[in-house]
Amino acid sequence: MFDALATALKQAYPQFIDAPLTLSPFGEGLIHETLLLRQSDNKWILQGFNASVFRFPERIAHNLHLLSKHLNQSPLPFELPLPLLTREGKGLAAIEGKQYRLFDFVQGTTLQQVQQPAQARMAAQAYGKFAAWASPLPAAAFEETIPNFHRLDLRYARLKEVAQDLPSLPEEEQGLLEGYLAQQPLIDYYLKQLAQLPLRVMHNDTKINNLIFAPSLEKVEALVDLDTLMGGYLMYDFGDLVRTVACSLPETSTEWNQIQVIPELVEELLSGYLEGLEGALSAEEKDSLLFGGEIMTLIMGLRFLTDHLEGNVYYRVTYPLQNLHRAKNQLALLQSQQAYRTRFAQFAAQL
Repeated sequence: MFDALATALKQAYPQFIDAPLTLSPFGEGLIHETLLLRQSDNKWILQGFNASVFRFPERIAHNLHLLSKHLNQSPLPFELPLPLLTREGKGLAAIEGKQYRLFDFVQGTTLQQVQQPAQARMAAQAYGKFAAWASPLPAAAFEETIPNFHRLDLRYARLKEVAQDLPSLPEEEQGLLEGYLAQQPLIDYYLKQLAQLPLRVMHNDTKINNLIFAPSLEKVEALVDLDTLMGGYLMYDFGDLVRTVACSLPETSTEWNQIQVIPELVEELLSGYLEGLEGALSAEEKDSLLFGGEIMTLIMGLRFLTDHLEGNVYYRVTYPLQNLHRAKNQLALLQSQQAYRTRFAQFAAQL
């Protein structure tokens, strides 16, 4: 099955691959096809690049080039695996009508969810260190790899636009729609932040499984999946950590009464993130972190509900109402976070 691909890879990467290869599926990535390459004692990760999600690969290449230059001048305490270049000096290899990227393999362990609070703190520290390390870079020089990726106001406006064009909705959908439209105050807060926060180079997809931990789980070995690297705000990266790490159940759960934020994990994340930043943030940025989880949770809920109303055209579903249920899940998580606003503000004031 992989014989033709292996032959083409030897031609594209002769400086790395010069003997028979074995290829096998690897990991649980949802965007790119991922394979593990083995050649004697050497290992690489091969990605089949998903051009339908990332429509501007040249922008990704531009951003990673800027990142690579900074990395050569200022190393991090963990790896940032970047695409290896082909014999033609390109980050993508065209093979049989598809685009592929080759990465050095990083030995370690990935987590789909934290197993103990210390791992949440460690993950947040790593993302905080990355943000502090990237702070000298001019964010305006980095290009948008997915336009308007985290623009909460535009996601909100899109839901209103789609809903206005529909006939009357079933009771469950109408109630959920009203729940999301009631979040206008958070939209207003978000827009105020855009006017006062500094634009930074951010990872923009800070899930726990985008970190590779040492096999012992005692430190972070690498930060991966840099395709969404572009300008953004600290509240984006910290907020996505809260959304994905500090929830009692995954976003596919339909146990509505059991879905809630875990405040102790939010506090571990906030402590770790600020430790990683080492003071490299303004007072306004620190305050914005407290709303980051709400903002990122609202973004995802709006996207899920909009996709449901449009007929499930973006997110893969295993049953027709799954995006509706995902949206219901995220609204429960959002409202849980909002119930803890006072506690989180008091905790942050001590840091």
